[in-house]
Amino acid sequence: MKITWYGTASILLESEGERLLFDPFVELTGASNPNSLEDFLQETDICITHGHVDHLFFIPEILEQADATVFATRAVMNTLEGWVEDASCLVEVAPGYSWRQGNMRITVLKGKHTSFCVKTIFRKLLSPRLFRYFRNALFLAWAHPRFPEKGETAAYQIEAEGKRILLLGSMELDPGTAYPENVDLLILPYQGKENMAKAAMEIVERLKPARILLDHFDDAFPPVSEEVDTRPFKKLMDERHPEIKVVKPRAGKPVTL
Repeated sequence: MKITWYGTASILLESEGERLLFDPFVELTGASNPNSLEDFLQETDICITHGHVDHLFFIPEILEQADATVFATRAVMNTLEGWVEDASCLVEVAPGYSWRQGNMRITVLKGKHTSFCVKTIFRKLLSPRLFRYFRNALFLAWAHPRFPEKGETAAYQIEAEGKRILLLGSMELDPGTAYPENVDLLILPYQGKENMAKAAMEIVERLKPARILLDHFDDAFPPVSEEVDTRPFKKLMDERHPEIKVVKPRAGKPVTL
């Protein structure tokens, strides 16, 4: 099984000829991993974790140019109404929904979006990067209210080739959901907390995965995003859980599971 990260939270899974894409996003000007819409146009099955702009904005444009099916929650469907002409390519999912795609079984779990820290918000608003990437800031100010999360963040469990993958949509777990433990791979968005290492470790202690692949740690939409230092988490993992491998992928380079 191959996992390719395309920047932000964009993940492509490949297993025995089947391909499944999550949260495709074309990074904005000045981003650390510039990509293009063409990176996603060959995919036919797309899963969305939640409706924020950096997970959903380019779906209408992708659907204009590609024959793809999009799986997402009701909140995402509501956002896409008016943006997508042909709704027949949209499949609404909810926690507990499961389907097969070739040898892969995909199951939707209830997720939770991390809460934005007031300190973090003010730090970004006062950053000189706001003026450097002012056009990006104007776009994000326009897009953010039009692409709300609405309390619906999904996680996805993927089973294929005798392995289990748990992909989270944000660095938070729903306290009432029984997530699979000891999965072969946890795909963990490393963004959104002031103390990232501590928050990530809490998730690791609860789920006890065999391996972790980080995503969403890059500066994908400056000035709101930023490059997150993953080394404190790696150091903490080496101290507490040296048996669990932490992978920080390079954009566009497949990782084999």
